[in-house]
Amino acid sequence: MDFKAVKLQETVPPQAFPDVAPVPLADATLQERKAKILQRMAAEGFDALIIYADKEHGSNFEYLTGFIPRFEEGLLMLEKNGEATAILGNENLKMAAHSRIPVTLRHSPYFSLPNQPMDNEKPLEALFSEMGLPAMARIGLVGWKMFTSARGDNKQLFDLPAFIVDAVRSAASADTMLENAAHLFIGGNNGARTMNNANEIAHYEYGANLASNCILNAMNAVVPGIREVELGGYLTAEGQYNTVVTIAAAGQRFEKANLYPTYKPVQRGQPLSMTTGFKGGLSSRTGFVIADESELPDAQKDYLDRVAKPYFAAVATWLEDIRIGMTGGEMYSLMETVLPRATFGWHLNPGHLSADEEWMSSPIFEHSPQTLKSGMILQIDIIPSVKGYTGTSAEESIALADRALQAEIARLYPALWARIETRRRYIKEVLKINLSDDVIPLSSTVAYLRPFFLSKALAFVG
Repeated sequence: MDFKAVKLQETVPPQAFPDVAPVPLADATLQERKAKILQRMAAEGFDALIIYADKEHGSNFEYLTGFIPRFEEGLLMLEKNGEATAILGNENLKMAAHSRIPVTLRHSPYFSLPNQPMDNEKPLEALFSEMGLPAMARIGLVGWKMFTSARGDNKQLFDLPAFIVDAVRSAASADTMLENAAHLFIGGNNGARTMNNANEIAHYEYGANLASNCILNAMNAVVPGIREVELGGYLTAEGQYNTVVTIAAAGQRFEKANLYPTYKPVQRGQPLSMTTGFKGGLSSRTGFVIADESELPDAQKDYLDRVAKPYFAAVATWLEDIRIGMTGGEMYSLMETVLPRATFGWHLNPGHLSADEEWMSSPIFEHSPQTLKSGMILQIDIIPSVKGYTGTSAEESIALADRALQAEIARLYPALWARIETRRRYIKEVLKINLSDDVIPLSSTVAYLRPFFLSKALAFVG
């Protein structure tokens, strides 16, 4: 889409869906997840995976167990024969009985909080020896990310705590090969977590929908004098865990290194950024606390043509051109064509995968040969940074689905499919974006961008 065709005009807002119940992951889905990991282990010759988790880095662990160890740490060892062992600290021992795959429980107080009882203390290397590590030829260590350095040996970079890696090395034989195996979960070529079935998409749509409800409510609440913390209150919902730091920041950000909403009142004329995210999706908006173009700062009178309209055109192009089978490199090049980095200052990936975490990995990078596939959940994440100008943002979540997956979603989750169809119609008919047939919007505010927060009716259309 050419940004010169973009118009800022009175536009009806998207329909919100406020009372959508969460969809649990089915037992069959967890069995499928385990089978996918075991298949990838066998293909690469791993005898076992040792999967780490803490509150911030538990998604690969949770992919199989269904839970994270919250305020403690934990390990899951999955062997090539399918047997699984969970090593947990004091306050998560009870969770082993609730694991979505059967696990043998072992206790390690080393994973507990400081100064808690050290009952059943045993060196980790002794536990690992009892679990058979000395006889294994190849062990994969899985933290939360894989490394993609062009210079280092990515297989030998580990993001697990040193005391765990040291214990594994001590317990294993001298001939045992240790490798980073996070790619089995999140690698763009064939990572198990990069593609989702109908049940998983329904499960994650709950969070994406929740985020879009929150961002729409927060945008509608913006008035001069409202405090950042009040806006922050609109960006939390239903007691759900936020996958990112909630942003409600007016004026200058990061004063005294602060990341969080404060009691600072929002003032007319200020820039304002708001972001929230839950499992399955994130919604973000940036603009001005003004009502029309005449209120723009003197140095940014051309803000719409210089930043906001080209950005909207890039988002529209992203949604129109993305398709199953295209490479990530093709999408990257497309964004470079419609929103050149030299002019608009973006430097990260213009789109990435998400699921239990806000950023899992990305098949979209320069010259990427990785293919976009049916079942991928993607976040539209293009971040322009033009010197002297306030930014703009409309980050949202979509999934790619071929006809078979779309038909399965429609059959198994008719209410979800009705929401998807409503969102599609809005994007096509109201926002005038020729949405790709492969895209199913998971949030209701996809491509809905109001650059002036005090004008509730003005939004961009193609």
